[in-house]
Amino acid sequence: MSTCERRRQRLHELLLALIAREDELPLLVPDQPELEGSASPGRWLDQNRRSLQRYQALVRTAVTLDALLDAEESSQSFPTG
Repeated sequence: MSTCERRRQRLHELLLALIAREDELPLLVPDQPELEGSASPGRWLDQNRRSLQRYQALVRTAVTLDALLDAEESSQSFPTG
């Protein structure tokens, strides 16, 4: 397995671990409500926006953790003193 593939696998595993820690992770609502219905299109859009932002935050956290793990591995490969 190449370095790129290992890193992608680790990033994937980090993201799955973060998702597993979530109590409740909302899914995007695919169907836009009717303009005449009781549900507000603005509320639908806002709910999907918040869900997307939550997923983006999880991905950014996984990328940050991956970078920290890379930095730690790099520092351990150089002898100190």
